[in-house]
Amino acid sequence: MTKDYLFEIGTEEMPAHVVAKSVKQLADRTQKFLKENGLKFKDIKTFSTPRRLTILVEDLAEKQEDIDEIKKGPAKKIALDQDKNWTKAAQGFVRGQNMTTDDIYFEELKGTEYAYIHVQKEGKKATDILLGMSDIIKAMTFPTKMRWGDSNDFEFVRPIHWLVSLLDNEVVPVQILDITAGRKTEGHRFLGDSVVLANADDYEDALRDQFVIADAKKRKEMIVDQMNELVKQNNWKIKMDANLLEEVTNLVEYPTVFAGSFDKKYLEMPQEVLITSMKDNQRYFEVYNQDDQLINHFISVRNGNKDYLENVISGNEKVLVARLDDAQFFYDEDRKYPLSHFVDKLKNVSFHDKIGSMSEKMERVRIIGDYLAKQWNLDEQTIKDFDRASELYKFDLVTQMVGEFAELQGVMGMHYAKLANEKDDVAVAIKEHYMPTTSEGELPQTVVGSLLSVADKLDTIITFFAVDMIPTSSNDPYALRRYAYGIVRILINQKWSLAFNKVLPELVSALNGKTPAKLPKSDEKEAEIASFIRDRINQYLTKNNYKYDIIDAVLASSQQDPIQILAAANVLQLHHDDEQFRPVVESLIRINNILKKAKHKGNNVVNPDLFVNESEKELYSGVNNLQDLTDLTQLYDGFVKLQPIINFYFENNMILDKDEAIKNNRLNQLGAVAQLAEHLGDLSKLVIK
Repeated sequence: MTKDYLFEIGTEEMPAHVVAKSVKQLADRTQKFLKENGLKFKDIKTFSTPRRLTILVEDLAEKQEDIDEIKKGPAKKIALDQDKNWTKAAQGFVRGQNMTTDDIYFEELKGTEYAYIHVQKEGKKATDILLGMSDIIKAMTFPTKMRWGDSNDFEFVRPIHWLVSLLDNEVVPVQILDITAGRKTEGHRFLGDSVVLANADDYEDALRDQFVIADAKKRKEMIVDQMNELVKQNNWKIKMDANLLEEVTNLVEYPTVFAGSFDKKYLEMPQEVLITSMKDNQRYFEVYNQDDQLINHFISVRNGNKDYLENVISGNEKVLVARLDDAQFFYDEDRKYPLSHFVDKLKNVSFHDKIGSMSEKMERVRIIGDYLAKQWNLDEQTIKDFDRASELYKFDLVTQMVGEFAELQGVMGMHYAKLANEKDDVAVAIKEHYMPTTSEGELPQTVVGSLLSVADKLDTIITFFAVDMIPTSSNDPYALRRYAYGIVRILINQKWSLAFNKVLPELVSALNGKTPAKLPKSDEKEAEIASFIRDRINQYLTKNNYKYDIIDAVLASSQQDPIQILAAANVLQLHHDDEQFRPVVESLIRINNILKKAKHKGNNVVNPDLFVNESEKELYSGVNNLQDLTDLTQLYDGFVKLQPIINFYFENNMILDKDEAIKNNRLNQLGAVAQLAEHLGDLSKLVIK
């Protein structure tokens, strides 16, 4: 027989961003707890609001299954010593079953006597086991925790005010501190009353009667439906921000959608200013007309019903207008000064106290960008635009607007630069240098913006490594991993090759010669940075679903250029399941194995005059045809054609010939093949069963 089990943790209002994760954690921990305790169940349903985390375990067994089985233990000669006393092996055998040696009996099995016990154990009742839910509460983790009352060691995301624990209609008195679970839950803080639940299955409907929509999915659907109706009535359009929708869903218990407005004069500011004021600061959804133009309305969600909604709308409008007035003031004040006014201020703004000023950083970035532009043969106009952008790109950090709305850094720089008649590519680059702002965020679209972004991020990584502020496995306060991953993604997006093992020493040397911030020269540091960025290539390949053995293979090569590593991965991924793939790889691995065994360290220069048969000539000719190939697809196709020639070569030659000159020449021939194969990675790491 089964029953439904309801467990609710009632708290003070939790931060919206922890609600969904916390109720999932509660469900996951409960699932593990029930399985470990042998209580079968059908499913676990979750409910959550800002004031509660709730699970409903459906079809939970009333008790554990009874145990009635024969358990086999050690052989008799092990269970008893020479004096017929029970050994530690026998004692441990019965102890594990909460029994004694008096319960042991012996039976013969295939000519040997073994110890046996008959285990009969009645399963524990669910009501007894579920008292352990208090341990689940104590084990839960949160980004921030609170203590309250007389508790010195118990912490939770917010103070707990009530607990509900019902197995069908029976209370399971789970206890935390001085709170003992019962059957009473709380309705909406302002609109509802307390509810005494008769049965676990009454939960959702009973709370709905008290203005609480406990199911977060249903709450979200209510919000979306009301928004769509409001938009339809007014012939508006909205851009449904999934993150904002999730946040407001977890800010309310009973949602009512409403619309407000503001003076059209504020639309003269950059729309990002208005959207930030509405979305980031007030949790409002911005509104557009049918031509996708931002208009002077917003949509928000109230935690309550429609009573006195006009007052709510008026209050929200006043709050927003106050913020927009501030923004308008900052916008007007900032435009009174030329860009040079702000750039000059950056000399006194610290990038980091161990590294130098923001102005010095911008100088280093210009040096890095000019170096990279030459590496990639970028045109003169692009370099000129980059140089101008690098002189300006951090200036908005000292504007009043960004001082108040930090989220707008880069964005306001772009708008102010356009107002100052800077070229579009220069202005857009100021915004794009921050991209990507998240691991998988949007990439810069312009060449100048991409170059500025790479140069800025590369400078940050180099300088922080130089002063030993290197990320650890658990700590990366300056987001250097995200910067490195951003560099990799931009290089791949722009198809820019960059061999970091070659570039970093040259860059560090250039920076030391032309910038006030001296960087310690260290080959070890440069190798560490190259390896750090290389790890982000691993991240890129993993996120893009490359086979694990291919990732291992391409990253085991000495190649440091993300573009070349990706090209190798693409070739191996494309042909991994081809019929020819295995014989090609096996032949190349065989060559590597021979070279390792022979400890070959030759220069791979082959002397055709030492050839003694046709197979050597064929291999020599085939390898020469591959020497100038830079396209890895063509190189792989060349190996497919070369594979039978390699086999023919092995059939007709003893590599380790008695003649030292012939032996070394043949090893050099194989070394030339291995050197080409290295472009594809360490093929021995491929799984080719």
